[in-house]
Amino acid sequence: MLDGLKVVHAPLEIAGQVGMICQFLKKYNIEAVGYNYFPNYLKYTNVIDTDSYELAKIVEDLIKHYDLFHFHNGYTFFEDFRDIEVILEHGKPIIMHHRGNDVRSRKRSRAWNGYENPYVNAESSLPDEEIDRNLRYFASRVTAAIVQDHELLSYVEDYYAAEGKKVYILPRLFDVHRRQPVYVKKEAADRKILIVHAPTQRDFKGTEYINQAMEKLQAELPVRYQLVEHMPHADAWNMYEQADIIIDQVLCGAYGNLSIEGMALGKPVVCYIRPDLMDKYPPDLPIVSANPDTIYDEVKALVLDPERRHQLGRKGRAYVENYHSAESVIKQLLTIYQEVLEPGKGAARDERKR
Repeated sequence: MLDGLKVVHAPLEIAGQVGMICQFLKKYNIEAVGYNYFPNYLKYTNVIDTDSYELAKIVEDLIKHYDLFHFHNGYTFFEDFRDIEVILEHGKPIIMHHRGNDVRSRKRSRAWNGYENPYVNAESSLPDEEIDRNLRYFASRVTAAIVQDHELLSYVEDYYAAEGKKVYILPRLFDVHRRQPVYVKKEAADRKILIVHAPTQRDFKGTEYINQAMEKLQAELPVRYQLVEHMPHADAWNMYEQADIIIDQVLCGAYGNLSIEGMALGKPVVCYIRPDLMDKYPPDLPIVSANPDTIYDEVKALVLDPERRHQLGRKGRAYVENYHSAESVIKQLLTIYQEVLEPGKGAARDERKR
């Protein structure tokens, strides 16, 4: 059924995920192309960089040629989503892959459905009214939705359930063969411990709190703190490889791409995991959870315990291989595509845990 399938990913790249999806889909004889109308300094590969004007000019041809439309982050080819109606008129299924600030409303991110998160900063998200309006529209039109974890699921599941639509959980994917681990040594080194933090959005990641904690730590212990910002992804990887500890984010309550990259490299990773989400993750998740109130103590404990850093690094690499390897995640995506193309013929996946 999927052999020879033609699928387009648009309209932008998200942390290298879109390009990687296209790369691995092609291994299954699927014609997959990704368009990115927001190129930036990260210089990701496996997508076609363009702009909204040029992309709009080829939309009609894309609709005629491709079988399945996989949109990302609450965007389509046009700002007013008028292309959705045209795609549906041509009988082509649509998947909306929600990624974060397109659905993480300020109200729900702080408290919703039995949880509270006093730390989250969702100011980079769309306005709550726009998120609500968009989700109502997408749920009524698209064939299915995808989110990357249970943190995002809570923002969208009721909208799609009201329209009888599925929301699938598809973990972020990582090419485990492309990067080999660089484990931190068990022994105390003759150099300062290098702590790395790479914020794409400082307010969302909680960089101010991390900076303050690391400044205090540097005054007490032999550590070096490095912010990785505004550099190509390849250069950032070189810094990650040198790191002894990687800090992802301390506000949102779920781990992001940096956590996966850090674990894949065999580094101990610090990131806030909301307590109510702990049991949604596999039990072997090795991330050290820390919020603004605990970040100093948690990182200090890691600095003073080289054996623990080493063991967490090894567990992190195994975790990524088990739950985020591109090969296994793409197989999950193929199952989603199969169900979207043939409704009712596949096992339900919307309740699947990672």
